[in-house]
Amino acid sequence: MSRRRHLRLVTSDEVVDSTVVAVLAAEDLAEELGLDPHARVTCSLHRCWLHQCVSAPDHVIAVTGHRWCRSCARSLEVVVGDVSIELYCPSCGSAADTVANRQLVRACRTSIAAMNGVAALPLCAP
Repeated sequence: MSRRRHLRLVTSDEVVDSTVVAVLAAEDLAEELGLDPHARVTCSLHRCWLHQCVSAPDHVIAVTGHRWCRSCARSLEVVVGDVSIELYCPSCGSAADTVANRQLVRACRTSIAAMNGVAALPLCAP
């Protein structure tokens, strides 16, 4: 049990949606077994779907480039819609199209789909 010391029980007061509770537990375990933490569709810190908290300062990681504009050296703003997510730099207006930001957008799109019970969302708008 010492391997799981960092995990904690999610109470019903914290999360009402049973789907997110199940996915949080599965991703917590998968992360222990090697899942890339940036590939999660839930947030292990905020205990919710990733798209619900991705705009929090905790999700800016300058070193890896997640939610970061390297040109301006500042965090990207996040706009989350019903089925989409957009990242942009408030200084230069750039979308900061990097591997890290594409990974974040993909995880958030999957998070939105999972919350809505959709198998997958299309990668681009028709």
